[in-house]
Amino acid sequence: MEIKYLDSARVFKAFCDENRLMILEMLQSGEKCACVLLEKLEIVQSTLSHHMKILVDSGVVSARNEGKWTYYAISREGVATAQKLLINLSEIIDSSDCINGNFVEEK
Repeated sequence: MEIKYLDSARVFKAFCDENRLMILEMLQSGEKCACVLLEKLEIVQSTLSHHMKILVDSGVVSARNEGKWTYYAISREGVATAQKLLINLSEIIDSSDCINGNFVEEK
């Protein structure tokens, strides 16, 4: 599979779990320590780590270490990339602009 599809799949995977959606909602108000996320979600540390790895790998969330804790925040750049990806993938293309299923750009 092409790299661009793998990267796109990582972004969409970040949004397809209710725990990850709750995490994103919590991060909307700013950076949070993993310990705060653990308390509010009532999950174990290994489960949080799994979800945070997916969110960070997608680029939608950034992580920074301070001492023994990791702090997470929504990445503006990652969100912008995810928004563009969704717009591009959901754009309806006029079939007259396609040849054999491939989009043909106007010159």
